[in-house]
Amino acid sequence: MKRYPEYKDSSVKWIGEIPKHWGMRKIKNTQSDLIGGVWGNEPEGNENDIYCIRVADFNYEQLTFSTHNLTLRNIPLKEKDKRILRSNDLLVEKSGGGEKSPVGKTVIFNAEISRRSVTSNFITKFTAKPDLCFPKYLLYCLSFFYHIGLTRKHIKQTTGIQNLDIDSYFQERIPLPTLEEQIQIVTFLDRKTEQIDELIRIKERRIELLQEQRTALINQTVTKGLDPNVKMKPSGVEWIGEIPAHWDVLRTKHVGLSNPSKNNTKTACLKDDLVVFLPMERVHTDGTIDQELRLPYSQLKNGYTYFEEGDILIAKVTPCFENGKIVHIKNLTTSVGFGSTEFIVIRPDLQKVFPSFLHYILYNAPLRSIGKHFMKSAIGLKRVPTEFVENFRMPIPTYQEQQQIANFLKQKTEQIDDLIVVEQRKIELLKEYRQSLISEAVTGKIDVRNEV
Repeated sequence: MKRYPEYKDSSVKWIGEIPKHWGMRKIKNTQSDLIGGVWGNEPEGNENDIYCIRVADFNYEQLTFSTHNLTLRNIPLKEKDKRILRSNDLLVEKSGGGEKSPVGKTVIFNAEISRRSVTSNFITKFTAKPDLCFPKYLLYCLSFFYHIGLTRKHIKQTTGIQNLDIDSYFQERIPLPTLEEQIQIVTFLDRKTEQIDELIRIKERRIELLQEQRTALINQTVTKGLDPNVKMKPSGVEWIGEIPAHWDVLRTKHVGLSNPSKNNTKTACLKDDLVVFLPMERVHTDGTIDQELRLPYSQLKNGYTYFEEGDILIAKVTPCFENGKIVHIKNLTTSVGFGSTEFIVIRPDLQKVFPSFLHYILYNAPLRSIGKHFMKSAIGLKRVPTEFVENFRMPIPTYQEQQQIANFLKQKTEQIDDLIVVEQRKIELLKEYRQSLISEAVTGKIDVRNEV
């Protein structure tokens, strides 16, 4: 794609050169009606109830937000009227965020597809000056700033919450071509990003199909075995169906010990020794764990969940249980480990069950899809009872067959996982390409005027 005929220095390091006929403006000079949000009270079923957009509704990839699960809040009329969102208002996340997702994300409000709404108090809304700046162009500029990490410069941390200094951030300058050229850039980017987003959707669907294939393969193999000609019998369990005639059906508690005691020879000599600690966020749905965090044994021994090499950890709290945070602890880097209190530990009985085989069954979809109906609420969260996991019925073949099945599934699921990784990498590259197009277009590194 061609460049502009002539360039000049923008005097802004992260923007570099811009086309000679472009200008530079502070963000604050391109906008009006800078207004904060309000959270309000619980809905009361009267005229003051209105949808309230939260940061959780932001879809940064598409620079818009979800309209499916908007929250109703009751907001007094005098507070509501001045905060009603209008088409093309821009919404910036000013509070919240985390180390991997800093505040400063910006999305656009489209009244044509959205409900009558206000924003929560973690969001600031503003309007682009119509005679100076096309709203979607300003949105793309702010997307570029977020992508290069510029918002981090203007973040203040207080009591674990990130707060974007809006006044400071809006002192930053953006490149500003004519309104006509802004519209040309937006038209080009809308078309190209939609094409890229469609390719991403295709890749995401491919990943979904591979994951479904993986689940179906595990379910078929752990319930029917590897011999297609073996004689079958009813299992007496709906989710299992028929099983090979020589297999048994046992409960988890018959093949493993739940939440084993930490008082044993491995812990007897531990005092302030550092051991692996797994908060929930360090256990992943792909079966891997992050063992980098280590804390003194003396700090963890009272109040956290104990585990050892070979144990199986099952997240019991929603939504981690339903999402599949069920891992087999292998290659533990310390003699013992501790995790969140929201884990159930199952220690396989090595005389009765091959650990990897048990993990395949517990990780498989039926445990989670059935278990969610047995969840109980406590302190605002739902948890699956330990008794449900202990009494979960599963097919148990001979020990030799368990090993054969586990080895077969390891080989086949690794092949599927490799395909998933390839698709995920393609998605990452598409997202990088998408963002590079935005960056190059709004800084004038490419001339898209004849591309529209």
